Amino acid sequence: MFVAVLLLLVTLSVQGGNGEEKAEARRPGHVSVVIVGATGDLAKRYLWQGFFEQYVNQVSGGNTFSFYGGGLSPASTATPVFFEIIKAVSCSKETSPDRCAVLKEQFLRLAEYRQLKTLEDYQEMAKNIEKELQQEGIPEAGRLFYLSVPAFAYADIADKINNSCRPASGAWLRVVLEKPFGHDFRSAQLLASQLGSSLKDEEMFRIDHYLGKQVVAKILPFRVENKKYLDPIWNKHHIERVEIVLKETLDVKGRIPFYDQYGVIRDVMQNHLTEVMTLLTMRLPVNMSSTEEVLQNKLQIFSNLLPIGKNQAVTGQYQAYKTSVQQEMNKTKDHVSLTPTFAAVLAHIDEAQYEGVPIIFISGKMLDERVGYARILFKNNVFCLQNHNSVHCKPKQIVFHFGHGQLKYPAILVSKNLFKPVLKEGQWKEVTEHTDVDVLGLPISDYYVQTPSENREAYSELISQIFAGHKNSFISAENLLASWSLWTPLLSSLAGSFPRIYPGGADNGDMLDLRVKGKDISYSSEVVIIGADQMSGTSAKDFQVMQGKFRSAAMVSAWSEELVERLAADIQASAEAAVREGGVFHLALSGGSSPLALFHRLALHHFSFPWRDTHVWMVDERCLPPTELESNFHSLHDHLLQHVRIPYFNIHPMPVQLNQRLCVEEDAGALLYEKEVRKLVNGSSFHFVLLGVGYDGHTASLFPDSKVSELRDHLVALTESPVKPHQRMSLTFSAINQARTVALLVMGKGKHELITQLSRVKDNPDKWPVTGVKPDDGELVWYIDYDALLG
Repeated sequence: MFVAVLLLLVTLSVQGGNGEEKAEARRPGHVSVVIVGATGDLAKRYLWQGFFEQYVNQVSGGNTFSFYGGGLSPASTATPVFFEIIKAVSCSKETSPDRCAVLKEQFLRLAEYRQLKTLEDYQEMAKNIEKELQQEGIPEAGRLFYLSVPAFAYADIADKINNSCRPASGAWLRVVLEKPFGHDFRSAQLLASQLGSSLKDEEMFRIDHYLGKQVVAKILPFRVENKKYLDPIWNKHHIERVEIVLKETLDVKGRIPFYDQYGVIRDVMQNHLTEVMTLLTMRLPVNMSSTEEVLQNKLQIFSNLLPIGKNQAVTGQYQAYKTSVQQEMNKTKDHVSLTPTFAAVLAHIDEAQYEGVPIIFISGKMLDERVGYARILFKNNVFCLQNHNSVHCKPKQIVFHFGHGQLKYPAILVSKNLFKPVLKEGQWKEVTEHTDVDVLGLPISDYYVQTPSENREAYSELISQIFAGHKNSFISAENLLASWSLWTPLLSSLAGSFPRIYPGGADNGDMLDLRVKGKDISYSSEVVIIGADQMSGTSAKDFQVMQGKFRSAAMVSAWSEELVERLAADIQASAEAAVREGGVFHLALSGGSSPLALFHRLALHHFSFPWRDTHVWMVDERCLPPTELESNFHSLHDHLLQHVRIPYFNIHPMPVQLNQRLCVEEDAGALLYEKEVRKLVNGSSFHFVLLGVGYDGHTASLFPDSKVSELRDHLVALTESPVKPHQRMSLTFSAINQARTVALLVMGKGKHELITQLSRVKDNPDKWPVTGVKPDDGELVWYIDYDALLG
């Protein structure tokens, strides 16, 4: 079924992209819109209304449309439901009832439901589109697929679209994807790879509806329009802090199976609030219409953010959540979920403009009000001796108010003791008549207030941009992975942490109030005691750092956080002693995930560490380009080196890439590194070597059954790993055992069985390489957390 209704399409003003994008956006012809998941909640509440508004707004210029609702249900059962949904679309107040009735009737005639389950279903729909195009004799402008389905279905549907529904040459294809885009960095990377095998990057529109909110979309233009006022004060000398807040009063009943897998950080912080943060802090683009420049400026912020660890976050969970989980997921009464429904996270940007400025992300369910905003609070150096109500002594702030709250409407507010913002005629207007409300400590009359001339729903805004081919308000693959690389280490460090239980609503009182101290954030009130039914096992605070022996060597044991603190303190003490003695400290660090928490600790807390006198060496390296995410040096650089002030010539990555090839024996990379060690390290004796232990007992890149004992004639050697990438470069036992101190760091319950086995086996480096770590004249210390030690 297809009815070609001629639409008079308004020429869209293209604000982003290149000339090809503009040509595509304006090319007349037929547009096929397919919503997969057409009867779902999102489609029902927002998507069909958004596409109807797009249809109505384009009543003047040469295009025809058809709308397909797709889903897994057969057409016989889903079609009545589908038409009930699209009958509910509404016109704007400006549209007369008669005109609205005509538009809705046309929209209904253009729509049909199809079962889209198999490849054959997609092929049949494509044939129908092509048949109708031939019958009507009109060219095709493009095809738009909106995937309003769970993310696990994306790759399969994208493959079906690629294999059966691509338009003929000259027409565009656009595929819209809804969050979540992965669960962590690895899953997001996998999903991006799977989608990339079916779709080109320019064909994918990853939607974050927050970027469609009018106030969020106005952040960059506002900064540009008020550049002469903001340039002198948009820096660490004037900004006291930045708050990005999304508070909700509702619980998550009905969404528990989804929410319990994700929690508040994945649900809104990694995406919505992070995007707002980049818009507030990124360098202003020279060309606002350049998608590429905007993206690169966002990525620069991610590369300059300090790592976020456990000390930079607090979490909470509303009291009734546990019962909801038990009911909706059929769990027993002793089941405890650690999923946070509230979180506050502290971030810092390591660049001159924002150095030391706290950026606080806050979001939660069951709070006192529904409101979203970003607040830039400025320092105020005026002291009013008598007139404390003077405007000069009140908070100086800019508030990007996304909506709801006491104000009720979206607005940008600038306190009158800052400046009067520029107002360009058109889409925004100044509010001069106010109701009696306070916004973040100031009465509304103390602000200059701007609000959109016409309030538009976020999805409607974004749908119009998809039609136009604008990509500035959508998430690129690079942006997505950069965000996940920031948040994944925090999520890993919080796994197993008990959130603070709060009652919800006004009863929360001051339980969720926060304190920022240096680079750390905490609750301002004492720990809340919760019932035994809320947690099992022993609190981490019941054990302090314990010292003992393991395999006849010194052992330090504690819960992971305290263990990392102790190890970092021991490394600094070793560094300070070495610098006092000889003016230099040689530190060799291994790869893997275990040291990441240590790197964060050193970067964020050890400001007096003698980095200028420290040389950092690699214990081992994968044979990959250093730009690859799996490279040990890449990880070391991202999590530590870029955040400390160490001379670049004191950093010694392993030369795994020489002559444009990787770890080739003839290139003598291992020998080159060995010569560097012998030249710079006195007696080839590192002051401190940090090692980890793999599940198979390997350490550094010295693996079982690889005859590691035969490598004693060299300090550095090429080795083989049983897992990819197979080729490695590693310090040998000859180098490791000459060190003054060797630390073996073992963390996590997954290592308990290994620790148990190592406590029983005899020295056998070929089978258990870690047993070959025996410093000649130095000290060996095992750092084992309680999870690994006790299970």
